[in-house]
Amino acid sequence: MKHFHVNPTLRHFSNIFLLNGFSCFLVGGALRNHFAGIKPTDYDFATDASPEDVQRIFHQVIPTGIKHGTVTVLFKGHHFEVTSFRIDGDYSNSRHPDNISFSPSIFEDLKRRDFSINSIAMNLQTGEVLDPHNGIHDLKRKIIRAIGNPVERFTEDGLRLMRACRFTAQLNFKIEDKTFEALKSCKNNLKKVSSERIRDEIIKILGSEKPSIALNIMEKSGILELIVPELSKCRGIIQMGYHDFDVLDHLFYSCDGGPKDDVILRLSCLLHDTGKALTLSFNKEGFPTFYHHEKTSTELVINIMKNLRFSGNEIKRAAHLILNHMFNYTKEWTDAAVRRFISRVGINNIDDLFILRTADQFGMTNSKRYSGNLKIFSERINSILKEKNAFSIQDLEISGTDLQINCGLKKGPLIGTILKELLETVLDDPALNNNESLIKIANNLGKKYSIN
Repeated sequence: MKHFHVNPTLRHFSNIFLLNGFSCFLVGGALRNHFAGIKPTDYDFATDASPEDVQRIFHQVIPTGIKHGTVTVLFKGHHFEVTSFRIDGDYSNSRHPDNISFSPSIFEDLKRRDFSINSIAMNLQTGEVLDPHNGIHDLKRKIIRAIGNPVERFTEDGLRLMRACRFTAQLNFKIEDKTFEALKSCKNNLKKVSSERIRDEIIKILGSEKPSIALNIMEKSGILELIVPELSKCRGIIQMGYHDFDVLDHLFYSCDGGPKDDVILRLSCLLHDTGKALTLSFNKEGFPTFYHHEKTSTELVINIMKNLRFSGNEIKRAAHLILNHMFNYTKEWTDAAVRRFISRVGINNIDDLFILRTADQFGMTNSKRYSGNLKIFSERINSILKEKNAFSIQDLEISGTDLQINCGLKKGPLIGTILKELLETVLDDPALNNNESLIKIANNLGKKYSIN
């Protein structure tokens, strides 16, 4: 058994309970990660003290889930979640117990948890480890196993279905056979779980080293079809050329190739080709084609992310990246064409777009590929960015107010139209981005529009 180095702060925290006549055990993810060889980060505790007792003992306590026996204690710069030993009542809504009762027994508390690997406790004063459901053994075997009857566990709280999938990716574990069969038979329990809770589990999956592990389990169990049907429809859509996989596996591996520290960018990697299932056609030679799939993918992604309750800004960012991911740079591009590309995608989005394309290429073969063309394009963009160029209306050496004062234009949509045309002119010839030249061009444009 691996030796658990007890941080003095944790021991001090536990000792306060002891001095007040209560027991306190370290539980949950910290122990699971420790025995799995992963450095613990968050620390949760279980105690026979009631939430009111905890509030009395400590100065700074947040009643985060007090009706379920949970509070958060602020202690020496840490946020410790503390839950009173409890026994759960029936779960009529497959989300939360209808009622709870507090128990003096840590063993009763461990019995109510979802998986054996999450049902381990440690007495921080003595170092004694309690493992009544053989969670350490399952950690050694790299197995996720529900406690008791897995159908009952998944019926109690449908989110446990997503948690099981998530742990496969975070820990690189397999799901025990009976637990997996229950995963399939209980998948509809997810319909009772809020979109926000499902989204949060997806975010955690996307933050793992290889999300494809969990995504494959979600597909095989039927969960993927239930929560993101647009993605599951990509199974069996064959691609040609450099692609070794069908569209769904390509998307799974593209997700693996994306950055785990940027959820929205990695989600974009996962969903960027979802439109291929709807745009599939075949050319005269019988090869599959997916014309304008990026537009269809963008529409689907907006719908998917709305359903999962992502924020408007997050949806806008993912949609913009996916809509613009199909650029095909060649050395024949003029400097004006490069400037238009920069203007269209936005300077702040270029790095993300290149990361998405790199992940897209990774997903073709499930391996890193060196793209000399992307490197050349990146270097050319950087070279043009060093020059004094205008890439947006805000960069023009003229404003809407200038157009009103110097060109006699009235405030209205025509000003916006002319500013857009001036930007197009400057993208072709950056030397024209000076106030005098732009006023002359704007006057001519004003006359043209007044005639029309």
